Amino acid sequence: MRLKLTNPFQDKLDTLSRLEKRRTLIPIDGIDFSSNDYLGLSNHDGIRHSLVETLANGVALGAGGSRLLRGNHREHEDLEDFACAFFGADSALFMATGYLANLSLLTTLPQRGDVILMDELIHASTKEGVHAATAKHAKFTHNDAGACEDALKRARDRGAKDVWIAVESVYSMDGDVAPLEDLIAIADHHGAYLIVDEAHATGIHGPDGKGFAAAFEGRDNVVVLHTCGKALGQAGALLTMPHVMKDYLINAARSFIYTTAPTPLSAVAVQRALEVVHREPERRDRLFDLIAYAHRIFKDAPGVIPGETQIMPLMVGSDGDAQALALHLQAQGFDIRAIRTPTVAEGAARLRLSITLNVTKADIDALADAYISKVG
Repeated sequence: MRLKLTNPFQDKLDTLSRLEKRRTLIPIDGIDFSSNDYLGLSNHDGIRHSLVETLANGVALGAGGSRLLRGNHREHEDLEDFACAFFGADSALFMATGYLANLSLLTTLPQRGDVILMDELIHASTKEGVHAATAKHAKFTHNDAGACEDALKRARDRGAKDVWIAVESVYSMDGDVAPLEDLIAIADHHGAYLIVDEAHATGIHGPDGKGFAAAFEGRDNVVVLHTCGKALGQAGALLTMPHVMKDYLINAARSFIYTTAPTPLSAVAVQRALEVVHREPERRDRLFDLIAYAHRIFKDAPGVIPGETQIMPLMVGSDGDAQALALHLQAQGFDIRAIRTPTVAEGAARLRLSITLNVTKADIDALADAYISKVG
């Protein structure tokens, strides 16, 4: 006789429902105020036509294996060479997702006896990589370079060998910008490494859309993660770093070694997106104009945190209230989502307003009217 399973999952789901924390998948619908497709490249006609031509020329649909077996295609290497030139990096490594890139990086480069210092609000994929690492870790106060330096000194006092400082350049839930110049100065002064996740900056911010860390690319103590699934509108991630680090990742990162490579077509798509970023700077100009407009329109709205990037949090408070407000605005035709615990702290639930080239100023006006009429 087969023993009956305990099956705790329904009880856990019921608890999430009772706490108004249960999540469901919903179809894409409404005016886009929630995606990370900041430059509108996920539907760029030129990229689409290039991919059709690439397929017609016989590029494989799948990689066929990990990159250390038969999955290393010319398209992967072409993209990495192009990325090095674009970002001014010593080397680049293309991976399937930003999550996988963070996991590979943080479980491989920091060694046992090292310490990883991370901003307390850093992205979940970085936290997962840190928690899986053999190195010890500690948090420091958000965007506080002084707190970072104090934590670094404590780590060294306790015998840390190498110290790795991990930050985002633009924080995904708050939209604020890291003090990178202060952090690189600290890293230089103390002989530490700086890891910068440019997920929400690549393609938009910095010179020619190269990110806020552009001035530090190519240095021997800097690793940068450029996500390809946000402003670039495609999929995957590029790690830019000193060549010796790339070589070591290829040899030691289990989540790289034992993963099927991204498709060659995906590599072509990312390269074409970078080419568009270089060739069509007017896209960034249009986006910055929309961003400035949205911040002006929402300046005095309840719950708005002032900022200057494409991410604008509308603070609500409780998870239930945030979800109810999101559903109300979705019913009005706006695709905007509630951000709840554990993504943000308890009591800090919000709507995450994302400005992209998929909206117009009239759309922003309409959303502001609907939001303010409900909460104002």
